[in-house]
Amino acid sequence: MERIKYKKSRNIQPNYYEYTGHHKTEPVDMQLFVYDDSGYEEYQHVSIEKIKAECDDPAQHKDVKWLNVHGLHDTARIRALGEMLDLEPFIISDILNVVKRPKLEELDNVLFFSIKSVLPSADGQEERVEQLSFVLKDKLLVSFQEKKSDFFIHIRERIKTHAGIVRKKKNDYLLYLLLESVMENFYITIEFYEDRIDDVMAAAKVSDRREIHEEIQRIRSRFGVLKRSIQPLHDALYLLKSIREEDEFNGIDKSNYAFFARLNQKSLELLEQIEYDMNSLDSAANFYFASQSRRMNEIMKVLTGVSVIFMPLTFIVGVYGMNFDYMPELRHPYGYFTVLAVMFFLVVGMVVFFKKKRWF
Repeated sequence: MERIKYKKSRNIQPNYYEYTGHHKTEPVDMQLFVYDDSGYEEYQHVSIEKIKAECDDPAQHKDVKWLNVHGLHDTARIRALGEMLDLEPFIISDILNVVKRPKLEELDNVLFFSIKSVLPSADGQEERVEQLSFVLKDKLLVSFQEKKSDFFIHIRERIKTHAGIVRKKKNDYLLYLLLESVMENFYITIEFYEDRIDDVMAAAKVSDRREIHEEIQRIRSRFGVLKRSIQPLHDALYLLKSIREEDEFNGIDKSNYAFFARLNQKSLELLEQIEYDMNSLDSAANFYFASQSRRMNEIMKVLTGVSVIFMPLTFIVGVYGMNFDYMPELRHPYGYFTVLAVMFFLVVGMVVFFKKKRWF
């Protein structure tokens, strides 16, 4: 994941609007769903004026409205939408500043929720990280996405086909469905990297290639990204439970808090699964270093055996390399062949001895 680096002198103020992401090619597009138990309407490529008209329409006062915004780089348009919704400036700034930590903000009549979506890339070398923000206000739910994606296609189909209870519930239940859909991406990503953990675990048991250790470290860094994305979500969902206990925010129906508690439990399960997988990576690293040590021991054993075998041969050669005048063996007609035979049988004897001792 490419990180955005700020200069030391740079300080983004709450009322300073700047999109800090990278998705700036596609135009900003907005889609509006208006529905209740009896029917639904879908508006594509809606303008801010159309959104305001739908929100102010007395005939649709009780209808649930879901506005999905694709693209954040048009800061003027996002700012105009935020001002139309009467959002605080710091919330608009947090929507645009996608490198900030996910968070939950509860105001008098607004619930703001931001979350990271993480999916593996096609080559598996990095993650596709996107921030999504949600604003829950009255009968309106606004979702902000950095680019067009298929995260919520199944939810749109459920609204269109009246499947399940989504059209019988308020926008707080819709928020639950959207958060659950984003959370499913974490399961997909974790499952993807768990398959790679199995492969690297099997390879680490039998090989000490450097690429194995590099792959272990690469996967570990990916799980670090996942953990940094899920932990704030878990904290925010826990805070949402605290809001219910303090009874300060009534934008979420009490009957639906059980759904958000379920999401909180899922986030905890994800964190526990990440910890388990990171422990598996530690085991894979231990297997790798054990294989490396075993390989090193095998090499040292061979080198030591060769050194021990050649030590007596070197001694014999050194003795007969001395320049003394009186060495009877030097003038013996079979001295040369005798010494070679002694050296040969000495080597054979040492090899047999080492084999019996199973030293190599």
